[in-house]
Amino acid sequence: MSGETSLKKLINEMDPVLNPGAYVFSTVSTTNTINKADILCEFKEREGITIILERDRADAYGLPYEFVAAWITLNVHSALEAKGLTAKVATALAGQNISCNVIAGYYHDHIFVPHKEGNKAVDILKALSTH
Repeated sequence: MSGETSLKKLINEMDPVLNPGAYVFSTVSTTNTINKADILCEFKEREGITIILERDRADAYGLPYEFVAAWITLNVHSALEAKGLTAKVATALAGQNISCNVIAGYYHDHIFVPHKEGNKAVDILKALSTH
């Protein structure tokens, strides 16, 4: 099943949903001591391994973090080669002074915004999809 590439359809059908919980980005040199089930996302960089996990799990592992995020899923199956969705979402949020970090999964795009701005960000994205 291939994903959607039409920017108009992606925006109109994105159906942003706020996932429950608070999430953090941390960096580690190895994930050997962390249960893989606790890791939402993992990305290897030259400087270390970035992981995203629920804040309470990070606290339990004693992991450092600086940014506590709300996690929004765009429930449209976007193609990895789709053009413009990330830019539209980031621009809409930046226009309301909300930072975002976007992660593209195979099926959906996931947006991480400051935790206290989660509901507001969903409202902004829902308004964007009705234009």
